[in-house]
Amino acid sequence: MDALIISGEPAAGKTTVARLLADKLNLKMLGGGDILKELAKEHGYNPTGEEWWDTADGIAFLKKREKDPEFDIKADKIIKAKIDSGNIILTSYTAPWISKKGFKVWLQCSASKRAERMAKRDHTTMVESENAVIVRDKENYMLYKGLYQIEFGRDLSPFNMIIDTENKKPNDIAEMIMAEFRKANK
Repeated sequence: MDALIISGEPAAGKTTVARLLADKLNLKMLGGGDILKELAKEHGYNPTGEEWWDTADGIAFLKKREKDPEFDIKADKIIKAKIDSGNIILTSYTAPWISKKGFKVWLQCSASKRAERMAKRDHTTMVESENAVIVRDKENYMLYKGLYQIEFGRDLSPFNMIIDTENKKPNDIAEMIMAEFRKANK
């Protein structure tokens, strides 16, 4: 079975939907962010929890990654190998562009809704979450543009499916993806 790759901007629903799909399809789930967190630990960071990326420490690591592409290159090599082996669900910002393999889904949502989700998930204020969304969107775009010439969030040509998650329930999104993924893997 092909790898299933879920991408999208921060708080668009990637992890939530990927976990549901992993359960429904009985596949292992791996997050590109988890691989990067392991690399961050090796360099003295303390990446705990999903909300870590939105903390000062997480943003500092993001800025360090901009200056030293080896973090992302190393993580992406691991991700690419997992995609090549198949039978996995991955959440990744770069995988849809760096691998020709896999069934690729882009989840999109407005910045305001993503900030609302982030505030609830991370137990922060809306102002803090709105600022985090702005910073992460800008930093992610610049990082991947510089590293791979990816127009992150703008070039959606690699994707088999594009789903607006703004007003959809995670279970409904998972069912939509599962139906198309199964068709593609017949």
